[in-house]
Amino acid sequence: MQEDERRSTTLMGDSPSLPPKGSNNGMNKSDPNLAASFPSSDEEFNNRSSNVSGDDLNRMSGEASPMAMSPWNQASPFQPSPWFTTGIDNSNSQKNGTQVNQTEGLVGSLVREEGHIYSLAATGDLLYTGSDSKNVRVWRNLKEFTAFKSNSGLVKAIILSGDRIFTGHQDGKVRVWKKNKKDPKYHKRVGTFPTLFDILKSSMRPKNYVEVKRKTTALWIKHCDAISSLSIDEDEGLLYSGSWDRTFKVWKTSNSKCLESVKAHEDAVNSVVSTKSGLVFTGSADGSVKVWKREGSGKSMKHNHVETLLNQECAVTALAVSETGLFVYCGLSDGLVNYWEWEKELAHGGLLKGHKLAVLCLSSAGSLLFSGSADKTICVWKKEGNQHNCLSVLTGHTGPVKCLAVEREAEKGSGDAKWVVYSGSLDKSVKVWNVSEKMSPEMKMGSSENIVRY
Repeated sequence: MQEDERRSTTLMGDSPSLPPKGSNNGMNKSDPNLAASFPSSDEEFNNRSSNVSGDDLNRMSGEASPMAMSPWNQASPFQPSPWFTTGIDNSNSQKNGTQVNQTEGLVGSLVREEGHIYSLAATGDLLYTGSDSKNVRVWRNLKEFTAFKSNSGLVKAIILSGDRIFTGHQDGKVRVWKKNKKDPKYHKRVGTFPTLFDILKSSMRPKNYVEVKRKTTALWIKHCDAISSLSIDEDEGLLYSGSWDRTFKVWKTSNSKCLESVKAHEDAVNSVVSTKSGLVFTGSADGSVKVWKREGSGKSMKHNHVETLLNQECAVTALAVSETGLFVYCGLSDGLVNYWEWEKELAHGGLLKGHKLAVLCLSSAGSLLFSGSADKTICVWKKEGNQHNCLSVLTGHTGPVKCLAVEREAEKGSGDAKWVVYSGSLDKSVKVWNVSEKMSPEMKMGSSENIVRY
């Protein structure tokens, strides 16, 4: 088989890297009695239909996606309001003339009638937000710090690596931005995956075209539908992009080259997560979670399918791997979270039942797991041994919670790990929370908010 053909072929061989698991197949399917029934207005979050990828390659998924029919996605009859932030009422946070920091709960909100928030990424005191306005905005201390704009394709995913920002877009492209060292407010686009040169060069060879659907062909180095997820392996210099075109692709970050394209699923890939151990996890609207093992390097790199962790009717909407790598989490369209234990050869560990509607995003930090849902809430789960308990429920969004980002709070002498949690929603807002690993269950929201316009 030719080298280029091999890179674009799904590899389904067995691998000895993961030993066979014990019999635990009974846990592979969610309890049908626990499946949530979705109202018609929340149809988009069920994601059971395989039409998410679409048949017509001349349109993007969003044009026919139920997301476009969401009540949170309708045009407002009012003029867009300026950006404003909401924060803790200063009259309640002053004591003897000294500012008192709120330790837990809602810190503030970032709101603008610009579009739904689809993606978040945080580093230090900076927060990057992506929306369907094509803008990427950068925030610091609840105030807009700077912004940059893509010419096309709403921002579906953001991932940070050093001074570079990778953004995945509705038009199927990955764009690369770089901060100016002298002026961090200035961001310049320094690349696009794939490059125009690579597209032109690849298009000259017929063998570089692969069938994508119903005898329709496309270049294997290009995504032919929206990018849904990004993951990076900084040690290896690899970027993974998952797409609604049912594939994930592997890119070399140093030269923008597409090293491999894998047709991973029978429906849209909603999430891809790479690990330092060389394993890659993918979750799809076809209801499956698959494990892939990276072998080789460079042009000879291959990702072999080694295991399927889950295979059921409910769409897989989100994946996360704990910081220690000991747990793999999977969010489903029926509101459940499944998890698997690495030390038990990825045996199924159980189900987390905390949401009434689809889980749309997951993020792991320390001993905590955060799950955002179409029911407008965020559940905070704490790992205690092999058990997970719901520590708290964060409420306050008026639309589905679509994305999460978590950063460790600066150490202040306390022995408890504390986190700053950012949640992006289809209510066009980002909320900022302070969460402690000993957060009390009744601590659900912050104080009353004081709107500050500027």
